[in-house]
Amino acid sequence: MPLTACTLDQLTIRDAKAFRSVPLYAALRDVLLRDGFAFKIAPEGRGWQRVLFLNLTYWNAAEPNDVLECEEIDADVVCHVAWHHLARKALADRPLSADVLFFGEAIASAFDLYLVGRLIGRVRSSDFLKTQVPAMAAVAEDAGLSPEAFEALMNEVSTDPDAAFESLRQLLFDAASGLVACAGVEEADALLASFAGHRFAPLLHHYELASWVLFARAYASRTPDPEVRAFDAELRAAAAPVERLAARWIGRPN
Repeated sequence: MPLTACTLDQLTIRDAKAFRSVPLYAALRDVLLRDGFAFKIAPEGRGWQRVLFLNLTYWNAAEPNDVLECEEIDADVVCHVAWHHLARKALADRPLSADVLFFGEAIASAFDLYLVGRLIGRVRSSDFLKTQVPAMAAVAEDAGLSPEAFEALMNEVSTDPDAAFESLRQLLFDAASGLVACAGVEEADALLASFAGHRFAPLLHHYELASWVLFARAYASRTPDPEVRAFDAELRAAAAPVERLAARWIGRPN
């Protein structure tokens, strides 16, 4: 059986109660509802690993290509997909470049950390926190961060989720932009080592950098995009980068 199309209003959103306290959640959800964003649903029995493979391997910068295992979706995935959708719309007139790809990816991924910061200590229970925080902790421990240091890092994120978002967004954009230009493993290893002093460096491999870089190397121009670079600089200078991003993109007409 083939994949079938399904819009958000036809899906059950898991963990939605916990996300009521998150600024922008409702707005991001409503963007997908308003635009009739279509997900692809895998037939019963395909399994999570097949769905994960499809999402990581055949993602498309120009067209939505989000596959779900069933007619249910997690609230954090709603936010993640919405940011990709907004980035796709905002940059639709731009030539396909590494800048365009990495800008959208960095925003969507950094917002996951923003969500962690908004939820920790503010909700009684969240499936997102139960899965996301241990996954981050495992990656950080592998990178040499102690459990105590990881706990302190999460406390920082909870204290200022907006700053955490922007700090991670910059790291992901800069790391991916550097990696795509590396000629081999020695150069890439040195590039990654150069970020060792960044507070979120232990979390770098929590994100799908390999998929981003391989896709960009295969399909995208490496010529810097002036519009992307200008907005990147604007976010870096903003006192409230999440608010600035939302003001620019949410509610954008078709």
